[in-house]
Amino acid sequence: MASNTQTEAFARARKRFDDLFQKTDDPKQLNEDVCEILNTELPWHAWVGVYLVEGDELVLDAWRGPEATEHVRIPIGYGLCGYAAKHAESIVVDDVSKDDRYLQCFGHTKSEVVVPIMHGGEVLGEIDVDGDEIGAFGNDDRVLLEEVAGRLGERIAANR
Repeated sequence: MASNTQTEAFARARKRFDDLFQKTDDPKQLNEDVCEILNTELPWHAWVGVYLVEGDELVLDAWRGPEATEHVRIPIGYGLCGYAAKHAESIVVDDVSKDDRYLQCFGHTKSEVVVPIMHGGEVLGEIDVDGDEIGAFGNDDRVLLEEVAGRLGERIAANR
């Protein structure tokens, strides 16, 4: 269960997302702004990336965090990101050191949540969030990310 501070942070993020999706149609700008909102409004979202599907790979389109990742292209099926894309399902990992699928980006990452961006049953990309604490993400994080991913999926499909 989220604390009052977290509940307020989720409310601020949702308000900013509502404003963003009303004023911006550009897919690249949306992805950039989604990363910025998640990283600044939800400070336990230490690193945030939006990957888009290109062929049989996930390609990093936007990110926000303290440092760039070396994983700018991830084969679908590889790591947590690739698994989520291949199986079209959200994944929340409380302790990445205990999950064999984890593909290490940063030594300080302790937890991760990955949510596919979908439209019409097709995976178009995903939102990837790293946390610096074990168990950083709860159900509220997954739900918010799935809401945002759904909205991104609609925009990506409309701009094809």
